[in-house]
Amino acid sequence: MWASLVVGLLAPPWARRVTALALVVLTIALFLINLRRSGERAGRAAERFEQLERTNEIQRQMLDAAARRPRSRDDLLDRLRGGQF
Repeated sequence: MWASLVVGLLAPPWARRVTALALVVLTIALFLINLRRSGERAGRAAERFEQLERTNEIQRQMLDAAARRPRSRDDLLDRLRGGQF
């Protein structure tokens, strides 16, 4: 029953053209929405990457500072007396 109803509605040539045009418009709209979502995902990934780079740079600075620290109290006193701190 439903099939005969659909066939009856799409029988005139203008109805087929309208249906084809609607499908083209729907396809383009879905493509644009997908493109937008892909752009948003790429932006979030780039933001995460930049944050990771900043975090790694800060950790590197902390490790460098820890490598240069005085090893004992005597080393600390020597550095303070020498004006290197």
